[in-house]
Amino acid sequence: MIGRLTGEVLEKQPPQLLLDVNGVGYELEASMNTFYKLPAQGERVTLHTHMVVREDAQLLYAFIDFQERVLFRALIKTNGVGPKLALAILSGISSEEFIRCVHNEDSATLVRIPGVGKKTAERLIVEMKDKLDRLEIPTITEFRLGAPGAASLAALPDNRAEAESALVALGYKPVQATRAVEQAASSLGEDAAVEELIRQSLKSMVGG
Repeated sequence: MIGRLTGEVLEKQPPQLLLDVNGVGYELEASMNTFYKLPAQGERVTLHTHMVVREDAQLLYAFIDFQERVLFRALIKTNGVGPKLALAILSGISSEEFIRCVHNEDSATLVRIPGVGKKTAERLIVEMKDKLDRLEIPTITEFRLGAPGAASLAALPDNRAEAESALVALGYKPVQATRAVEQAASSLGEDAAVEELIRQSLKSMVGG
């Protein structure tokens, strides 16, 4: 199994990225919290990974923080939660906020994430509470776009389209994605970077 990769960031198309490791290009999927902390294209980064082998595909999921991978692995062991939903959860809210929701039994926040209905939210709270206590996952400060190493991307004409595409890939309906990105662009300005648009859109949809 592949547990960690270090290489050059070749492409970033949320939620997918391409990493060049000694001439081999690895396609990875990552949460938006990881995307917020990726360096610019052409720079090197070390990512913790989790490999999922299916009959029709071999998928690699990437995490810039070890704790986020621990949380991802705990999530996919929860009944009814697969890698795609786990990634949507870790994209919709920060790890710190998810842990808070579990400890406070805040299902109202969890159901705002695509794919998480009332029953799933309740199951997550029940099953994850015991797992979090056993794993002793530390509180994780919310990721910030302005953190050291975060990409400083020039705005492109199709930034809105890229942001909408990323939200749809995470499970949001196209009409939801379009509306959220339009609101984000109105708030942040037309020259906002893709990651900024996605972050603001997720905040408005999940944060309520």
